Order: sequence, then structure tokens, then C-alpha cells
Amino acid sequence: MNSSDTQFLGVDVGGTHLKIGLVDKEGNMLDFQKEDTTQYREHPDGFGPNFVSIIGKYLAKYPQVEKVGIGLPGMITKDRMTPLEIPAIPDLNNFPLKASLQARFPKHGFFLENDAAAAAIGEFHYGKGDVAENFLFITMGTGIGSALVLDGQVFKGSRGNALEMGHMLSRGNAGLETLIGRNGILKIMDNLIGAYPEKAGELVGKELGTHLLVDTAKAGNEVSLMVFKEVAEILSEAIVSTIRVLDVTDVYFGGGISAGLEFMMPTIEYNTRKYLTPYYVKDLKLKKATLENNAGTLGAAALCFMGSGL
Repeated sequence: MNSSDTQFLGVDVGGTHLKIGLVDKEGNMLDFQKEDTTQYREHPDGFGPNFVSIIGKYLAKYPQVEKVGIGLPGMITKDRMTPLEIPAIPDLNNFPLKASLQARFPKHGFFLENDAAAAAIGEFHYGKGDVAENFLFITMGTGIGSALVLDGQVFKGSRGNALEMGHMLSRGNAGLETLIGRNGILKIMDNLIGAYPEKAGELVGKELGTHLLVDTAKAGNEVSLMVFKEVAEILSEAIVSTIRVLDVTDVYFGGGISAGLEFMMPTIEYNTRKYLTPYYVKDLKLKKATLENNAGTLGAAALCFMGSGL
């Protein structure tokens, strides 16, 4: 079997960096590169053409690759050709990305997807253990992303962008992402430090960040544990509603904040089982996704499987 059949390029698009992985069919990361894209944000040619050139650079580096998967942080057209709303890189909005890549590299195949959906597909193809055919995938990082894998395919909805849990209204009619995305979590953390300075310990006076939150929670910091409990309460309410709508039994959690999932899971388990009826609870499985830091890149590479028969 040719390496072109077994090696793929996965590109995880972030606000300031591209994470680019050479991935084989079994999900092994053969090579990994990180490309700083800050310089292209104000480039006179625009971000899109520069992105196409960056892809060309890596296609030259890996001549055995014929298929490239790209995970984008936002909404894209149902035909997976054009980014629609990419908040982190607005210059990509309505840029004919797939058409531009195909025109420049006609011998290659390109597969675009929302980044959370890409991570979900990565878990489906590359996840460790027994991965369900149907599952809700939730990523917790800078924002809140989500996707539904239904019979091994991403559920797109009528226009292509179903399952945007991050924009579900929650407490005070604020979006879930506003409440418990990275900035929301740090706001909760700051408020609780102010309310309970005697319990905050080493958090007082520190520059707040999610790594600090996870590390101090592992050390037993009371305020850090309170933060995770509050985040879990807000998230679990959204999960209950989503399970009721989708009738899904398996929920996987990924993203950087999932490093603290162990501190959230007791509250998530308690609330979901409290507010769901026995019909939903009896088969409910809540667990951490297995791809961890490589989820975005591996997921993007796994997009090359879609409709390819691999």
C-alpha cells in the first residue's frame, strides 16, 4: 500500500497558530509542526491566500501526502467548501478556501470541518477503547465547542452548523461560552478568590490561568475546587437539555479544560442523573475523550477518511 493511502496531513487552525501533523492511518503522529500565523493577519494579500501558501509549504515537505484535513474554529458551509463565521480569524469569512486549495493543488484532496466536529471524528476513528457509533462531543477550551457523531458521521443540521452548544443561552441569558469558556472560568475564579480570600491560598495575587486552576485543584485548593464545581453545574444544565433533545447516551469531553474533568465529573454525574428520567440515565455514559492534546490535529487528519472508504 502506498504511503499516500496511509499518511495524511491534519491542520488544526487556531487564532494565532496552525498545528500541523503528519498522521498515519492508525493515528500515529509521525511528525508535528506549529506555524505562527500572527504575521498574516494584517498581510496585504489577506489571511486566506497566505493560508493556502502555508499548506503548499507542507505539501512540499511531505510529498507522499495526497489528502489534507483542516479543522476550522467556527461555522462553514454545508458543502464544507467555505468558512462562514470564524471569530478568531474574520478574514477567512466567506473566503473560498477549498476552491482556492483545489485550484492551487489539483492533485490533492482537501476536507474542511468545524474544529469540534473534527475532534469528534478523530475520537471516532482514533479513540482508545470502545468508541460509540453515536455520541455527543464537547470541547472545553478558549470557547465551548460541540458536535454530534451519528452513525459515524457528523450531524450537520439543515444548513451545516448544528450543535453549537457554546451559544446556548444559560444563566441570565448569557451564552454558555461566555459563562464557562476560558474567560468565563477565569471570571468565576477571580470572583471566588475575592469572596473567599482565606481559602484561596496561593491563588491570591497570582496571574490567573487555566493551568494554574488545574494545578491548584490537584493540590486541593478549596477555591479552585469551588470553581470547577460551579463550572460543572452550569455545564451539566446544558448537557441535560442537549440529551433531552438528542436522545444520546454517550457524552465525551475534550479540550484543554478537560484536564480538570475529574473535579467536575462528580457534579456533572449528580446533576445529569438528578434531572434526567430513568429512560436517559440507565444507558448514560459520561467520559473523557482519549486523544487529549493531539485531538485537533488527529481529528483534522481523520477527516480524510470521510467518504474515502479508508
